[in-house]
Amino acid sequence: MPDDALKERVRQFWNQQSCDTQVAASAKFSREYFEEIETFRYRDQPFIHSFAQFTRYRGRKVLEVGFGAGTDFIQWLRAGALASGIDLTPEALENLRRRIEIYQLPKPERIGVGDAENLPFPADSFDLGYSFGVLHHSPDTVKAIEELVRVIRPGGELKMMLYNRRSIYAVNQWIKHALLKGRPWTSIARVIFNHMESLGTKAYTRHELQHMLSRLPLANIQIHTEITSADYLSASAFPPLRFCNRFLLKWGGYVQDWMAMEYVERGATPKSSTRRVKVRFTGNPFGFFNCITAVKSAVPAGAPGS
Repeated sequence: MPDDALKERVRQFWNQQSCDTQVAASAKFSREYFEEIETFRYRDQPFIHSFAQFTRYRGRKVLEVGFGAGTDFIQWLRAGALASGIDLTPEALENLRRRIEIYQLPKPERIGVGDAENLPFPADSFDLGYSFGVLHHSPDTVKAIEELVRVIRPGGELKMMLYNRRSIYAVNQWIKHALLKGRPWTSIARVIFNHMESLGTKAYTRHELQHMLSRLPLANIQIHTEITSADYLSASAFPPLRFCNRFLLKWGGYVQDWMAMEYVERGATPKSSTRRVKVRFTGNPFGFFNCITAVKSAVPAGAPGS
């Protein structure tokens, strides 16, 4: 399917219902409706606050690509950030506008309908580029990431979440849509493409992320993989598989990469290390969410000092 046709399918899917809005039972666009969405999102994914660190960006220019129902976006406004945002759908924009009005939040710098692969902003415009669970839906995810990096100023930060193909949840989707349907040769990538949310969704291995991100003008890249409710509840109707899943999650554990070279004794003078780690992995490798942070380099990738 051509990218333009696929992108239109993605637009239609999310324009029917923005992410998380399905949990709200109250009248659409009411305060109660938005309260239900926000309560669910941060109960389901409590790590978003520690990942985004909204309050650190007061007075700084933030761009969110794919704001959906606007739950994270209004946190930037509450924190006093100079926030801009785009989304592929008019439905998302209407959710966000109504939300800002109901909570009487500060006016954003700029919001509108837009394409992640062609951002309508000049290069080096933002202190932070943020996109949580969005860019893996774009037909050309690599181009969308390159665009987000382009509009971040040198020294600015990138924060985005992309799905993990080696997760418990992804494997369970393969069992459901491939193995149990007599098509074990179907890849996990193909199952995610056809059956995970909008058509064309992608999920990445750690090796793929390392290869993709190392080619960009980024430094201090860290990928922290989070366990989600999707991982924990996968195959909950089949006890033996559920037991196996939860055993693997427990066995995978929490991986934190403390590095001795980063620690300095009291009274000592910090030394700049010549050993630089391009990509660092933490968290549980079987989780579904790859939460990625990085800093945009002042020099192109591959150049001396990058």
